[in-house]
Amino acid sequence: MADDHTHVQDFFTARAADWDSRFPDDGPAYAAAVDSLVLGPGDAVLDAGCGTGRALPALRAAVGPRGTVLGVDLTAAMLGSAVRAGRDRSGELLLADVARLPLRSQSLDAVFAAGLISHLSHPGPDLAELARVVRPGGQLALFHPIGRAALAARHGRRITDDDLRAEHNLRPLLARSGWRLDAYTDEDDRFLALAVRTL
Repeated sequence: MADDHTHVQDFFTARAADWDSRFPDDGPAYAAAVDSLVLGPGDAVLDAGCGTGRALPALRAAVGPRGTVLGVDLTAAMLGSAVRAGRDRSGELLLADVARLPLRSQSLDAVFAAGLISHLSHPGPDLAELARVVRPGGQLALFHPIGRAALAARHGRRITDDDLRAEHNLRPLLARSGWRLDAYTDEDDRFLALAVRTL
């Protein structure tokens, strides 16, 4: 597991400084994905694997000044880029592993996770850890600003049947991890899976 973490940290540390400039037009897609969560004033929400914090301003706007917005990432350099971009003003940033969150059980109303699932060392247990910190009936949004086919093409690959984000794989994985998949969208310009924390 340490080797998996080292690989993720090395990958993102090398790209942190120019990450936002590589994807400058993603802001509206992040805001639209946040809008798909039913968040209200005073809610508590986690951006899991927040990277440079692109979702944090939209999450803050959704929960208002009395709400709680947390951004957790494994890579210090990505959090540093979030601070330089001023996104720490929208939420508290924590250097932590989503597999072992320093949060109380059932303390959150929702989790937002952009691009996270492909970087999870142990997807089932890691999604179960996200479920642990969310109240029953709370929400999870798994998001990417482009769909599976477009992302695979960007990396010179083809999507395969064993892709974790394929609906036929994701639905049972979420169910085993304490989530019920309620909505699934996989289009060229957006991937979004919305799930609810089961009792």
